[in-house]
Amino acid sequence: MWWDAVIFIGFFGGMFIVRIIVATIVFFWILPEGDRCPLCDAHTLRVQSKGWNRIIPWLRTSWCYECGWHGLLRPMPPPSRVPITAGTVPSERSRRREVSD
Repeated sequence: MWWDAVIFIGFFGGMFIVRIIVATIVFFWILPEGDRCPLCDAHTLRVQSKGWNRIIPWLRTSWCYECGWHGLLRPMPPPSRVPITAGTVPSERSRRREVSD
């Protein structure tokens, strides 16, 4: 008889924990990536928040100075480095020619 109560509490307790985990993953997935405001698309400023930065350091606390929005953003991945080839950068000789002409 008491096994029924244990199974009931275990099942619904497990469903409650799974719901929290899924909600956290979805919330992280819908957070905008980068440093742009989700309301007005302006650049945001990073705000130092001791509480949020300790609890979830992988998110960026931000504030938009144009519309006043404040919240969390996912940090943008670092830009990829593109190697510079000889054809993309003008040589010193061609720069001198342009200046003298």
